[in-house]
Amino acid sequence: MTKAVELFADRLRAAPQSRLQRGAAAEALEVARELARRAQELEEPGSESREMPDAGMFAAADQITVAGHDLAVALQARQGEDQLAEAVELVEEARKRAGV
Repeated sequence: MTKAVELFADRLRAAPQSRLQRGAAAEALEVARELARRAQELEEPGSESREMPDAGMFAAADQITVAGHDLAVALQARQGEDQLAEAVELVEEARKRAGV
């Protein structure tokens, strides 16, 4: 999981601003929000869902890294191998859609 989010984040950091503006940053934020939501459900079941804020296109790489690491820790604690594989696939598909 961490390898997949770090690859996505590194590619976002290396991408030109024009690519970020054309949707790469938005794609990263969308998947970061989903990863954060999944981590929150595991760590605080039944709590009111919180949404990761949009901190701007230049923060998208950091946001996906933090959300991915949080989910990896939450899944590791619960031995959620199937959920982990699903999350990795989600990140990889988002990276492809983002074109980075």
